[in-house]
Amino acid sequence: MSDIVGILERELGGDAIVGPGHERLDDYGRDESPLPEFFPPLCAVLVESTEQAAAVLRICLERKVPVTPRGAGSGMCGGALPIAGGIVLSTERMKRIIEIDPGDLIAVVQPGVVTGVLQAEVEAQGLFYPPDPASLEYCSIGGNAATNAGGPRAFKYGVTREYILGLQVALMGGEVLRCGRRTAKGVTGYDLVAGFVGTEGTFGVITELVVKLLPKPPAAATVLGVFPDVAAAGSAITMLLRDGLRPRVLELADKSSIDHIRGKSRYRFPDNAGAIVLIEVDGEPESMEMMMEKIGVRCDELGAIDVLAATEPAERRAVWEARRLISPSLKEAYRIKVNEDVCVPRGKIVEMLARVDQVSAETQIKTCVFGHAGDGNLHVNLLSHDDPEDPAVRKHMWAAASRIFEHTIALGGTLSGEHGIGLTKRDYVHLEQSEQVLEWQRRWKLMWDPSNLLNPGKKIPARTKPCSE
Repeated sequence: MSDIVGILERELGGDAIVGPGHERLDDYGRDESPLPEFFPPLCAVLVESTEQAAAVLRICLERKVPVTPRGAGSGMCGGALPIAGGIVLSTERMKRIIEIDPGDLIAVVQPGVVTGVLQAEVEAQGLFYPPDPASLEYCSIGGNAATNAGGPRAFKYGVTREYILGLQVALMGGEVLRCGRRTAKGVTGYDLVAGFVGTEGTFGVITELVVKLLPKPPAAATVLGVFPDVAAAGSAITMLLRDGLRPRVLELADKSSIDHIRGKSRYRFPDNAGAIVLIEVDGEPESMEMMMEKIGVRCDELGAIDVLAATEPAERRAVWEARRLISPSLKEAYRIKVNEDVCVPRGKIVEMLARVDQVSAETQIKTCVFGHAGDGNLHVNLLSHDDPEDPAVRKHMWAAASRIFEHTIALGGTLSGEHGIGLTKRDYVHLEQSEQVLEWQRRWKLMWDPSNLLNPGKKIPARTKPCSE
């Protein structure tokens, strides 16, 4: 492995390599996960084309060097951490929008394109790319595909997988695979695109994407309902859904979330605000006015203590500013912030919130819950002022996280709605999936990567006992 840096420099040029001693190399050993550990790679390779990515994967297979694919490094589960050493293959320089086709409603992009940039470019042409992860201003579309990212608008429009029509993927060893299509429909062969999306860089490195676009909705409006407590807010969400409401966003945040942004938000929350429900609708302006009135009246009937309707862009930005301030405010306030994005059936939201409170009381760990309640995706934050490098503290935090996971599964939920599994949740997957299912996934991984060199140690736990063939 010692000569790999020199070989890569000769193949790709020194400008593509962030090598030992470089001031930026440490950046590639961290991401946005709560893990305090630093995982230093031998070097990072900043590829600019499919050919370069394929060359890196060919060289590394020949020399049995582990490779960790990385986009913007915005992941929250350690999926881009080089835990096996070796090299990091970064697609951050691959940020070209190759094509936007308004007629066919598609765009062809490289994986390093920032999601927010893609949205702005297509909206300038009257089009719409719906997936909107909270980190859209800096996360990349390739990373979104690797984790099957979601976001607030997933309630109406779905997650990233629904918008990936085709992929170009570089495989371990240097083979390049193009799969999928440019057409709106297509059922030829097996759906390899869906098979690659969400695999967190364990099967291959995405080097080009064909994404589906929609016509841009002509108008959008936001309603903020303030409730006395989170149980009332959760019940209101359930009732609004039973009424047949189909907004593009249906968000929830608890009192702890509100308290952290009171002094920062332009909207002044009532003193007795115990939870908020954020509802956004889009469509024709005429129909939206009627829909907003219906939502406002229904929130009042369901116990809201305040309802704010925002139709002007500045008003809507103020409301959304409050929602987007929650996570960074928590990160500033606590030394440890473990954000778990569990997902439960919509009808179990209120019960899950009660169980989070129970875990908080039993462990004496402060919690804060917000998230995409319309699809049952709750961001349960475990918070502490203690030293994140203290093993006892970390053990206590993850024991609480494990309790949250157990309650999630008991209510018929899943461990992750959008962040992925990566490293931080890998050892909890057995709570949700049987050993038989896990074993078939291990076999699937080794079909694409027989030497287990591509992002090893992620997504699926290692076999704990010999498999009976």
